[in-house]
Amino acid sequence: MRVGFKGEKGVNNWIIQVHPEWHDIVSEALLAMDADYCHALMQSSDWLPGNHALLKAFSLPLSETRYLLLGESPYPRQESANGYAFWDAAVGSLWSETGMSKAVNRATSLRNWIKMFLFARGDLHEDFSQEAIRLLDKSPYCQTLDELFFAFMRNGFLLLNATLAFSPGKVRQHARHWQPFLQTLIKALARRRHMLELVLLGRIAEAVPMEVPFRRLVALHPYNLGFITHPDVVDFFKPFDLLTRNDQ
Repeated sequence: MRVGFKGEKGVNNWIIQVHPEWHDIVSEALLAMDADYCHALMQSSDWLPGNHALLKAFSLPLSETRYLLLGESPYPRQESANGYAFWDAAVGSLWSETGMSKAVNRATSLRNWIKMFLFARGDLHEDFSQEAIRLLDKSPYCQTLDELFFAFMRNGFLLLNATLAFSPGKVRQHARHWQPFLQTLIKALARRRHMLELVLLGRIAEAVPMEVPFRRLVALHPYNLGFITHPDVVDFFKPFDLLTRNDQ
């Protein structure tokens, strides 16, 4: 295993996606990785989200980052993977005349995120059906998925997947190679005393070093129905009211 690959053109193509405030930390984390693996990614186009979007999550300035929301890995579809955790680039409108849009209904995790936000607002209680959602006045809500995830970022959420690359049949291989990146990144943040909170949903919590001093929310992955009414999740996200449009 080679470690360290300063000077390679491909690294510059990655770093250009990163806000300058993150450059030192992200560079340190990349140098902790297997250089042969990174070089293979740079030379290949058969993985997602691709070299052009690998580090897009770090476009949010470090000084504005208050929460590190960790997903597991990129969406396995080219039209969906955009470099941000949980953000499905293929989804446009959130709503339809029958409730949620078809695109949202097909995406289990996203569907449960929306239902959790509606529950946290007090707009839904026990009935989470399409009919119950159809009856709601949705004019105060974000109308598109882009609006919703801009609200996440506006409130200081860095939307990072623990495994930043996906290709069919190589999920575990990618996860193994990105683990040093994630651990180095979090330890570097702790060393700099940058105060943030970790939001760890599902098995991803196992990948985070236990010794780092950050507060953390550990809860079910949004794929699970229990996520919708999980008390810790609801209590954490309720004050943000992310589903409400910014102009309300």
